[in-house]
Amino acid sequence: MNIIYSYLLEHLRSLGLTEFLVKPTAAFTCILLIVFVAWFAHFVTRKIFLKIVQRIAARTKTEWDDILVRNKVFMGLAHLVPAFILFYTADFSYPNIHTEVSELDPEVYKTLSQDYYWGLATVLLKMSRLYFTVIIVYVTNAILNAGLEIYNTTEYAHHRSIKGYVQLVKIFVFFMAGILVISVLLEKDPTVLLAGLGAMAAVLLLVFRDTILGFVASIQLSANDMVKIGDWIQMDSHRADGTVIDITLNTVKVQNWDKTITTIPTYALVSESFYNWKGMEESGGRRIKRSVAIDTNTIKFCDAAMLERFEKFDLIRGYVREKEQELKEYNKGKNLTDEDFISGRHQTNVGIFRKYLEVYLRQHPKIKQDLTFLVRQLAPVGKGLPIEIYVFSNDQAWANYEAIQADIFDHIFAVIPEFELRVFQEPTGADLEKLIKRS
Repeated sequence: MNIIYSYLLEHLRSLGLTEFLVKPTAAFTCILLIVFVAWFAHFVTRKIFLKIVQRIAARTKTEWDDILVRNKVFMGLAHLVPAFILFYTADFSYPNIHTEVSELDPEVYKTLSQDYYWGLATVLLKMSRLYFTVIIVYVTNAILNAGLEIYNTTEYAHHRSIKGYVQLVKIFVFFMAGILVISVLLEKDPTVLLAGLGAMAAVLLLVFRDTILGFVASIQLSANDMVKIGDWIQMDSHRADGTVIDITLNTVKVQNWDKTITTIPTYALVSESFYNWKGMEESGGRRIKRSVAIDTNTIKFCDAAMLERFEKFDLIRGYVREKEQELKEYNKGKNLTDEDFISGRHQTNVGIFRKYLEVYLRQHPKIKQDLTFLVRQLAPVGKGLPIEIYVFSNDQAWANYEAIQADIFDHIFAVIPEFELRVFQEPTGADLEKLIKRS
């Protein structure tokens, strides 16, 4: 380009062009020529190099090369060709001398200044270096994105997300790129700028507080396997109840069951408590924990007529007979009189009802039998005697789980009167109206 520039100077002078226009016209023409050559080289590189790479990637069986192409890694590398052209042609307007400008004789400096631009090379070199910096950032960002996508295709990605770490590396790359840009523009050593940033450490800690906390939290979440994409978590303090769809350096996104999105700071999952329902999902069952309140006024001992009727129920026939035989033998050993009824042991309608629920649930095809299985009485309160069902369904799908639970309690409410029991229910307006009419 030095030769072309010199030729343009001589040719323009030979054409009789005004002297003060000769030098800028030659320089402008060379700049246009350099830009065109750089653009053409980039165009050819894209058309040839990228086409070859894409064809090779399409023919291979591995997926990682397709991911590199899809994330435009090679497209970024193609920009290196015009960048090198701009860099090595930036000094076209600088004379071919090996002496420092400050050491030149004033007359020589004046003579050379008529044909050459002393500062243009510096400006063009700055632009080419900035171009290199942008290319490096672009390619590095593309490689990191491709690496993350490649990692997500492995079996480890489901258990440990590295998206937060990738984002941290990106922040570091952009930070260093910013230092390089400033050093190029100010013509300062980057190490000097980095040393000066030591005094700004406190400010940086404040600016990047969430990022630093998020990075530490990401390490803890990953190392302790606390949460991963696809987990169902519940965090009442942030009104989150749903599936984790994204984990980044600063935030965790949860898609709630109503399809809204809740964004939680990553460090909040470490500093605050939350429910992770992963254990429930891995167990193969989903808990049913619900109680029905029995009116205590309806609880009583079973007489012979009641026991005879209960023996007609297939599910509890064996239990009623065996239990009655056991109690008769016990009472017989106590030599109790017929009048001393309360000193002996007798079956109650609520006890038989509780046993009925146990046998009924043991035979239920939708109840998982190898997990916790309880049919128990809770402490009686002012609203009756709670009989609690604590079992696990073998279907975890929300709609199916709710249907199973509803079917079980539909049956329970319907069968309670057969045991001469009544569900406790607070008085309603209709009850009060009936009471007034009776009075």
